[in-house]
Amino acid sequence: MSKLLLLEDDISLVDGLGYSLEKNGFEWEVARTVKEALHCLQRGDRYDLLLLDVTLPDGTGYEVCEAVRKRGDSTPIIFLTASDEEVSIIRGLDCGGDDYITKPFRLGELCSRIRALLRRAGMPSGEGMSDKEKENVILCGGLRIDLFASRVLLDGRPVDLTGAEYRLLCLLARNAGRTVTRERILQELWDDGGNYVDDNTVSVYVRRLREKLEKDPSHPKHLFTVRGFGYQWKEEG
Repeated sequence: MSKLLLLEDDISLVDGLGYSLEKNGFEWEVARTVKEALHCLQRGDRYDLLLLDVTLPDGTGYEVCEAVRKRGDSTPIIFLTASDEEVSIIRGLDCGGDDYITKPFRLGELCSRIRALLRRAGMPSGEGMSDKEKENVILCGGLRIDLFASRVLLDGRPVDLTGAEYRLLCLLARNAGRTVTRERILQELWDDGGNYVDDNTVSVYVRRLREKLEKDPSHPKHLFTVRGFGYQWKEEG
């Protein structure tokens, strides 16, 4: 049974979320302030996923996410945000979040996102992989992806990516030179063919990848948009 930490100060929302999480087979613990959440994390308890509200009485969920990532912890993180503005989404992704969901949301949608992230989080672990598969490396021009270590190098320099950015880059690099449709991206990276994912989500992830991988994101040489279809990774522009 996966154990989740829920950071949320709205008691009425906590009650509904708790019921839904238990019904879907999750064990959970709640923290109602940033201080309380940090205490739960510092005492050494193991959580398989964090659900972080953005606005708390003593700070923000971003602070908790940054503290977790600073210590090298790759636990999947979903932000619960009352704003669907792009600036809020980007802030969450920038500080290390893997996904976000905008309030009000359907409980089925949230549980779907949780299950997807828990499965994806197990992908780089090496469990169930052959020795040959563990040694797999994607080479594409100056891009090098070590699938076993989940490490990305571009022209010899390390690139720090969130889990979602990493998975999207792997999908594009495996299909270098070919257009990957938005539908396929949603199908392979999210549950239910992306039924619960805002159309803006893929665009945000692509933009963040460009900012981390391209020298001039406004004039990309690797990650191209194929209008009306999807995206394509090229070895050279």
